Amino acid sequence: MNRLPLNLWFVLLAAILVAWAFSLTSHQQPNNTIAYTVFLNEIEQGRVARIVVDGRQLTVSPKDGSEPYITFAPSPVDTATIREWGERKIQVEVAPPRRENPLLGFLIPLLLVGLLIAVFFLLSRNRGPSGDNAFSFTKSRARVLTEAPKTSFKDVAGCEEAKEELKEIVEFLKSPGRFHEMGARIPKGVLLVGPPGSGKTHIARAVAGEAKVPFIAASGSDFVEMFVGVGAARVRDLFETAKRHAPCIIFIDEIDAVGRRRGGGIGGGNDEREQTLNQLLVEMDGFEKESSIIVMAATNRPDVLDPALLRPGRFDRQVAIDAPDVRGREQILRIHAKGKPLAEDVDLALLAKRTPGFVGADLENLLNEAALLAAREGRKKITMKDLEEAADRVVMGPARKSMVVTPKDREITAYHEAGHALAAHFLEHADKVHKVTIVPRGRAMGFMMPSRQDTLHWSKKRLTDQIAVALAGRVAEELVFDDVTTGAENDFRQATDLARRMITEWGMHPEFGMVAYQVREDTYLGGYDTRQYSEDTARRIDEAVQRFLQEQYERVKQLLTEKREVLERVTRTLLERETLTGEEFVRVVEGEPLEPPPSEEPQGKEEKDPPRVVPKVKPNLGGA
Repeated sequence: MNRLPLNLWFVLLAAILVAWAFSLTSHQQPNNTIAYTVFLNEIEQGRVARIVVDGRQLTVSPKDGSEPYITFAPSPVDTATIREWGERKIQVEVAPPRRENPLLGFLIPLLLVGLLIAVFFLLSRNRGPSGDNAFSFTKSRARVLTEAPKTSFKDVAGCEEAKEELKEIVEFLKSPGRFHEMGARIPKGVLLVGPPGSGKTHIARAVAGEAKVPFIAASGSDFVEMFVGVGAARVRDLFETAKRHAPCIIFIDEIDAVGRRRGGGIGGGNDEREQTLNQLLVEMDGFEKESSIIVMAATNRPDVLDPALLRPGRFDRQVAIDAPDVRGREQILRIHAKGKPLAEDVDLALLAKRTPGFVGADLENLLNEAALLAAREGRKKITMKDLEEAADRVVMGPARKSMVVTPKDREITAYHEAGHALAAHFLEHADKVHKVTIVPRGRAMGFMMPSRQDTLHWSKKRLTDQIAVALAGRVAEELVFDDVTTGAENDFRQATDLARRMITEWGMHPEFGMVAYQVREDTYLGGYDTRQYSEDTARRIDEAVQRFLQEQYERVKQLLTEKREVLERVTRTLLERETLTGEEFVRVVEGEPLEPPPSEEPQGKEEKDPPRVVPKVKPNLGGA
């Protein structure tokens, strides 16, 4: 029997005993009880035949033979009263006195108090290894894995430089004496920084698995509570636990929850968090020289951490675990593909090239989605088509096959996406077409997916062509329909953002020169801008952005006007097939015939209500 039902049994037992105790101490009057004054009147009238005296309780039998009744005298009946009743020819019997235990009135309350204390103690006992109860809220919530994790560096891919940095930590944990003999001080703390899903926790477990040492895992939010001093007490308990299991690794996930820069508590901030941080700083700097405890922490926001955490002697090293490159993505895909039946046409190297910007969690989710698709359709192996569909699901969401689309909206979407694709194909420095489709997916009615490579530097010519590609959808609508729609909303947002950053951040406009008018602080969770220019400069920037976008609009308009016949051909093919791969698109542009499409149900139904058109997603510029 587990502990929770046992506690409930004790509560039930206590309730029964309490009810029994009250039954012993309570005196309920029978239903046939009458008032003492009525009894005296009955005696005066001569209607009483017999009285049984039991202390103050009198059991009276009437002369007419009716049922006896009970009354209670104000005080115990004395001898004179009994003699008087005898003179009235009433038979009187006196019951022997009760022998009551004098300790009963003392033991029953004591028993009740003892039962309540026992029940409270049982309910407040530890319910698990974390000790999460009223008496142990100062204990650390850390999970202690006394046996080393089975994860090793072989299970980690896409971050070779980070693994090289951490191998030194592994060597120290395996043989710390070799370093101490040389007078070397091993880093006491290692801070893992990177975007969400990049594998920071995974590589920390791999370090513990390689070193064959215990792994103590906690989260930054585990320390801070509403009670003052609890966080600091939990930090002390965490490090005491680590000392008992040394050599070991302490891993604190999302350390920015407790390690934020101090000083924000003035005027209503959380001073408890600052006390917790102070205790963490003291514990990390208070290790003995011979200590074999390594503190590892992970965060997506290293920019908000307190500088005292990052100084030598605490978190000596920062190990960046960024999004993997194409080779790293292929290695990650091969690790997650183990145990999954892949068809012969699956090319993981090609899939890695088509997924720039994906982190480890995205790639694992991609393979899982592909496996679900294959199982849903009853296949025994995962095909390349499943993987392509899964990649689209991760980026854009599932295909909305049942979405109601009118013929007019479908035609507008086809021309719009064909315009994007043709601009990307004919502009020299633009990213070429990987896929173009008019299948609704997510919030988009269709999209053109570029074949983008991992790029560290974006040239001015490439950015200019990307802006022209973004505007090409609106240009195609205007050329064909002599009208425009709302479908270019996201295109304008992308083009305007690129043009403004070219002027204010990257010094790519001759009128403004090489001046940083705007500083962009990039973090792993997004960026924020700091404006550093006057209102007059802001007006000039707005005018320059507008002129620049208009120039690119006219440029791509001239291109699509010249390629109008190709635009019509690509659009007709899109309306027939709905999706074209990069290779199929090139063949259509060059006028070559395509193979007959496989027989599939059309994507979407034709109806009268047009949905809102918001194509494509914002391209990832990386660190451009």
